[in-house]
Amino acid sequence: MKIIIDTDPGQDDAIAILLALASPELDVLGITAVAGNVPLALTEKNARIVSELAARPDIKVFAGCDAPLLRPLVTAEHVHGRTGLDGPTLPDPQMPLQSMHAVDFIVDTLRAEAPQSVTLCPLGPLTNIAMALRKAPDIAARIERIVLMGGAYFEVGNITPAAEFNIYVDPEAAEIVFRSGAPITVLPLDATHKAMVTPARNEAFRAMGTRVGQAVAEMTDFYERFDREKYGADGAPLHDPTVIAWCLRPDLFSGREINVEIETRSELTRGMTVADWWGVTDRSRNALFIGDLDAEGFFDLLTERLGRYAA
Repeated sequence: MKIIIDTDPGQDDAIAILLALASPELDVLGITAVAGNVPLALTEKNARIVSELAARPDIKVFAGCDAPLLRPLVTAEHVHGRTGLDGPTLPDPQMPLQSMHAVDFIVDTLRAEAPQSVTLCPLGPLTNIAMALRKAPDIAARIERIVLMGGAYFEVGNITPAAEFNIYVDPEAAEIVFRSGAPITVLPLDATHKAMVTPARNEAFRAMGTRVGQAVAEMTDFYERFDREKYGADGAPLHDPTVIAWCLRPDLFSGREINVEIETRSELTRGMTVADWWGVTDRSRNALFIGDLDAEGFFDLLTERLGRYAA
């Protein structure tokens, strides 16, 4: 499967990238960075740091949009720390940032590859994807699928009472994506909150005895402090790696084809994913909305793949 990872690392984004780069079933054509968890200057740097952690300096990283389409940027240093990758001590990247803008890379790649052969994997706000669709509407028909982390239904919001962070940051971009006509799979909080890093699961990362295993354990050690305090949970959910896991093992997930609309006008519910889970409207279905996952299967996959990195 040929994929482009669009990301705003973020510890869980970093683990998603590591999972993808450890999986030979996936051909990562490039990584595009977007402003989100932290500003763009840090997300593009972090994407390169993680690529080098994976011993893949050949991966091309592109910087994209530094702000949402219409709104000021909202970031999440309160969750991810000042750098976005707080926890492990990782060296500054030596690999270059590509000169091409991420949006141009997405457009050019989708036009160059065979139709319906490239899957987009957005892990952050959907600004880059929406800008590509707005700049080149023809690419919508060329996308194999958009597999994104974002939104919620039963779990409602994590940045406001109604909205999940990625959609909240740029709801206008999300609206463009969900109305694009491209096939979409959504990994919402309803699924990702079941991908919980317990102490035993985190210890399995550390016990690998590798640089990657240690870094992942230190990332989740830092990252989980916020969720432990917020939810009273025994660990933190790994949101973004579920996107890559769905690409690898969709059998680990279950959901429904439903209609999803994005609230862009109300300040009270800005960024809410209005998911017609029960089919109470006649609106057309536009997304496979994941509601559940096999947590043991997910962590077995993640641990096995991260274990492939050399000591």
